[in-house]
Formats: sequence, C-alpha cells, structure tokens
Amino acid sequence: MSHFVLLNCRLFTGGADLTGSANKLELSAEVSDEERTNFGSGGWKEVIGGLRETELSGGGQWEAGDPGRVDDARWAELGGLGPWTACPDTASLGSLAYFTLAMSGKYKLGDQVGAVAPWEGDAKGSWPLVRGQIAHPPGTARTATGTGSGIQLGAVPAGKHLYAAAHILSIAGTGSPSITLGIESDADNTFASPSTVATFAAADALGGQIVRAPGPAADTWFRPKWTVTGTGPSFLFVVALGIA
Repeated sequence: MSHFVLLNCRLFTGGADLTGSANKLELSAEVSDEERTNFGSGGWKEVIGGLRETELSGGGQWEAGDPGRVDDARWAELGGLGPWTACPDTASLGSLAYFTLAMSGKYKLGDQVGAVAPWEGDAKGSWPLVRGQIAHPPGTARTATGTGSGIQLGAVPAGKHLYAAAHILSIAGTGSPSITLGIESDADNTFASPSTVATFAAADALGGQIVRAPGPAADTWFRPKWTVTGTGPSFLFVVALGIA
C-alpha cells in the first residue's frame, strides 16, 4: 500500500458499523521500556521491552435510536469489553485490518449550539492489537449455511495465537434467526481437508465477539464458515483474522 490521504476508513465496534458516523480514528500500540543497566553495560543505559498497551480513540457525528448506531453501541459497551476492528479502506476481502479486544472507558457527546452533534470515545486494549486481514466483507449478505473465501496468513508459530474478530451488523428473517460463525484452516487454498480451529457463540442479535486459538499450527490458509437458522434469514457481518 502506497501513501494515501486518509479519506475512507471502516470502523466497527460490537454490532455497529461506525463508518458513516465517524471522522476520526487513532490507534496506538506502545511497549514500555524497562531499564536493565548493569556494570557490564560500558556506561550506557540498557532497556528491554516491558508491558504492551493498546489504545483506540474515535469521534464523529452523533446518532441514536438503533443498536447499530453510535450512541446505542457506545452506551451499551461503556465499561465493558468488546471487539474493535479498523480498516484503512473498503473492508473488502484481504484488506489490511487492525483489531483487538478493548475496554470502553470514555464516551462523550454534545457540544455548542448550532453545531452538528458530535461524539468522542476511547477504549483500552485488553488483548494484543492484531494486524491481519478482512476474511469476510460487511456488505455480503448470507442467507444459508456456507463458507467464505480463504486468505493466506501463514502458519501459527508456537507461542502465538490465531485471532478472529466478528461483528454481526444486521439480522433479518422470522422464526428467531441465528448465526454461528467459525474459522477453518487448511494447508492450501483448495480446503480439501479443512479443520475447525475456532468457533464463536451463536448470535441472534447485533453484537461482536473475538476469539483466539493457540499455536503451533501448520496450516497457512484460513476462512470463515457459518451455520444459519430461522425462516428467510439474512445476515450482514464482518470477520477479521490475524496472528499475534
């Protein structure tokens, strides 16, 4: 990806797509420097990496009245843990994505009279900030049980995990429609002998989940799968995968 002006960023939190109500997003990952200077340092200060920290902050135009709108989503998640996923472009299959499990610790709304009503929010990461890829785009509706396209992430080394974040953005149908998402892996893009490596809890309402599966794992290709129930069901969701 070459240099670009930040004009289009996709932002998902819980079961909300905040793209249309956000105009600011900042992600930060920091490693504390812990001093380990000793007599053998030759008079130079020595440091090693300590605890790591992730923080997200965003803002934009306030909206309310639906679980997929910013006020409903941010208020419901305030003080709790939930997945956040950010993409620098369109959230198409294979797009670069950053995601984490974060605690929503700040939500601010309102400003001066006559201005477009704003919102601001902050969240602190409780899991690593994962740099991965979009494995299922948010604009593709699923109406029957199936599998998605594969993406190549590489093998999961010992001491690392496969991370997966999912955001259920829209549910339609009758008879209590529900969707259960999972992640499959295989040695190549044919998925001739897929293995289930992670499973999300069944979802019958808008919301987000994040799961992880420990390495080592030799498979290098991964894809989402889903099982749907209900009468005339239709689901919009986004899935991001990465190794950290």
